Amino acid sequence: MSDTQSTPSTQKNPTAMRGGSQLLVDFGPVIVFMLTYNLSRGRVPESEQVYWATGLFMVATIFAFGFAWFVQKRLSPLLIVTAVVITTFGGLTLALHDPVFIKIKPTIVNLLYASVILGSLAVKQNVWKALLQGAFPALPDHVWTQYALRWGLFYIFMAGLNEVIWRTQTEAFWANFKVFGVMPIVSLFIVANIPLLMKHMPPDEEPKT
Repeated sequence: MSDTQSTPSTQKNPTAMRGGSQLLVDFGPVIVFMLTYNLSRGRVPESEQVYWATGLFMVATIFAFGFAWFVQKRLSPLLIVTAVVITTFGGLTLALHDPVFIKIKPTIVNLLYASVILGSLAVKQNVWKALLQGAFPALPDHVWTQYALRWGLFYIFMAGLNEVIWRTQTEAFWANFKVFGVMPIVSLFIVANIPLLMKHMPPDEEPKT
């Protein structure tokens, strides 16, 4: 539900409709941000575009949170953290009229995820395994450690990438990159990890996606 918080599902999705609803929760708010930013061009002053986009981003995030809670009947820790950070930094952006807060939001979210994942590995408590074991129940511990390490380092990479983009590119480029850059990168990373997971799955075992 954020720039890079999309992860392999922890629940079995037996229908395409349920899969679509998960995509709504994961990617809906950031798509709303991008669309609002672009559609407001020419309708509001250029300096105000990011504030309109941020306001609707927060509304969409709250909607996605409520949808996950009341309709899907589940709230992942990642979703809760993301919602809190978005509403906090979005609120600061609007209250202080300073877009820097919403621009560094992805950096903060990604670094939080990386800290939790890598910190749990440091104390030999793999939080990534705890979150995703339902999707891949047959993976051995050493694979879970490798998988978690990859995600932790990936989140650090995405935090750094966000910093480079918003500090060196135009605001419009950054706003569109949240969809047309981040989402493909995350998708490619997930696909790139499939061989690791499938290599250690029993022949008759399929991941619960």
